[in-house]
Amino acid sequence: MTEKFESDLLRGSLDLMVLSVLADESQYGYSIQKRLNVASLGKVKLPAGTLYPLLHRLESDKLIKSKWDDSTGRKRKWYELTAKGKKRLSAQASQWQQYAACMTSLIGNFVSKPEPSG
Repeated sequence: MTEKFESDLLRGSLDLMVLSVLADESQYGYSIQKRLNVASLGKVKLPAGTLYPLLHRLESDKLIKSKWDDSTGRKRKWYELTAKGKKRLSAQASQWQQYAACMTSLIGNFVSKPEPSG
């Protein structure tokens, strides 16, 4: 397996990944990066230079909203899903599952399989 996914593969799914991370609870930028990395077993390392413009675009599209908070002892901008963002997440997740099933069917014969032992 590769260390991380190719950027071309990630490009079309970053919105879905970030919306998914925000589905359970509000997060600030660094925690979003960390959760993506942990959930992907280290295969998704989203640099700040990619994450913050993405967050600003999602906020501009009214899929997420943000607020400043310093209750953790440090002033941070927290992001959470809006109702529109929840709908988009649901629709994209459904499309992604259908797409993944289609790709699995198409490439199933080409995925390397372990050699039989013996």
